[in-house]
Amino acid sequence: NQPEWYLTQVLMWIGNHAKFLDDKIQPILNKAGSSVNAGLEFSRALVMLILEKLAADIPCLLYDDTLFCHLVDEVLLFERELYSVHGYLSSFPSCMHILSEESCFQRWLTVEKKFALQKMDSMLSSEAAWISQYKDITDVDEMKVPDCAETFMTLLLVITDRYKNLPTASRRLQFLGLQKELVDDFRIRLTQVMKEETRAALGSRYCAILNAVNYVAAVLADWADNV
Repeated sequence: NQPEWYLTQVLMWIGNHAKFLDDKIQPILNKAGSSVNAGLEFSRALVMLILEKLAADIPCLLYDDTLFCHLVDEVLLFERELYSVHGYLSSFPSCMHILSEESCFQRWLTVEKKFALQKMDSMLSSEAAWISQYKDITDVDEMKVPDCAETFMTLLLVITDRYKNLPTASRRLQFLGLQKELVDDFRIRLTQVMKEETRAALGSRYCAILNAVNYVAAVLADWADNV
């Protein structure tokens, strides 16, 4: 399954026809007193074809984590370019409506959590987990943030970026719930490591854990204003 083939093709069609639609078709519509935007209507029609294709493909991929995750990734990239490059309107039908449908959405949440936990496993077992990436540049890293804490907050940020364009607040809140679970999971993991280090409370790893907690709390406080 290669969803990028048809998603990229549609983006190419939209880009390649933009000048023709603006120069040749739009003046005809304007002359007729129509308020229709030729380019946007062309894009809308092609997106409707994408929605039909996705509706047919997704049920076949729901239980293959790798293929399903790849499909979601490609759809999110497609949506980003559709809006940022081609000026598609948020009021038009979009792929996010398909991803929001119950069976697909619950699977997306499950897969997102699975891969996030795998990422957390790998970052905490890394040799560099408790070392600051910028340890030799004092003016850059006053908080002495260990690599695992920075990687974890980046993970949360990436998840936010993936779900922020979901069409309903209730779906976005379910993703927020996942992020809260991940924060609690990270807290538990830090506590477990800390218990192993209590005999060396002035050791580098114990201090790194405290720095990690401080950093995560500071970043979450910064994000508190983000509705």
